[in-house]
Amino acid sequence: MINKISCLCLFFLMSGLFLTCNNPFAPGTAAGDETGTLLLTSQLTPDEVLQNFQYAYTFKDSLVYSDLFDSSFIFLSTNFNVSPPEPLGWNRDQELRIVGRMFRFFNTLDLTFNSVLRRDTLAISVDDSLPERIEDTITFTLTLDGGSGIPTLLGEVIFTYFRKETTWRIVRWEDKQI
Repeated sequence: MINKISCLCLFFLMSGLFLTCNNPFAPGTAAGDETGTLLLTSQLTPDEVLQNFQYAYTFKDSLVYSDLFDSSFIFLSTNFNVSPPEPLGWNRDQELRIVGRMFRFFNTLDLTFNSVLRRDTLAISVDDSLPERIEDTITFTLTLDGGSGIPTLLGEVIFTYFRKETTWRIVRWEDKQI
């Protein structure tokens, strides 16, 4: 009888501990980055999208990365490795495959968004007067594997964000040559 009661008490004690504990393997979420640590956000603003973008690169998290982009996403750039240079472009599925390979290939990825050079509101919703589309021109620094084999990349991008309900996602990414 005492053995059954002890087992039952132990069971309830352990159950209570598991119900009140956080998953140590799950990333944290936060409304802001007050502590200087990189946390996931709910993407309630374009700045939170950028924070999640940086998180995805830092931790090579393809699930977080895939949530940054709308299903209508398009990537635009220019291929300067051919003469004359040719335009490049691809959709969300291709972007996820390419970056997934990059996440697997490099040991470390250090992405920093340096500054938003320009922010334009492209569309306002009729019902609540909040922006539905915003375009940012942003400078960035990307260091791969600590810069040992590939020099640090400095670049400029134009991101167009789309708000659906409360969540922002990238619908267009254009690489700019600097």
